[in-house]
Amino acid sequence: MGKRKRESANLKKEERRSESFAKLRNIPSSPRKMRLVADMVRGVEVYKALGLLHFSNKQAAADVEKLLKSAISNWEQKNGKKAESGELYIKTIMVDAAPMLKRLRPAPQGRGYRIRKRSNHVTIYVDTINNDKDA
Repeated sequence: MGKRKRESANLKKEERRSESFAKLRNIPSSPRKMRLVADMVRGVEVYKALGLLHFSNKQAAADVEKLLKSAISNWEQKNGKKAESGELYIKTIMVDAAPMLKRLRPAPQGRGYRIRKRSNHVTIYVDTINNDKDA
């Protein structure tokens, strides 16, 4: 690896030092339902988002809450200190479609209706608030 490439790689590594992520794959709910929950917490401070998710009536909120706790724990492990209130926020949250299970349901007159059981993948990136204000 050349000197210039190494320097740019180190710069990118330092930029990503303050952010951490967590992924949850193959969740058995539709991406559309999960995106409603993701839109609710996008860009919000993490402890406020945990409160929103904990008291939400949506079933998908429990999965996102667990994932957010994992992302916070990953950030704490990476930086070697505890996350304080007001320090972290949800930088990015992405919901992608996962492979579908295709099933057949009996229908009248010898036909079969297709049932698509959808699933999704969720990725959460958390970052420090003061790092974003400096940039």
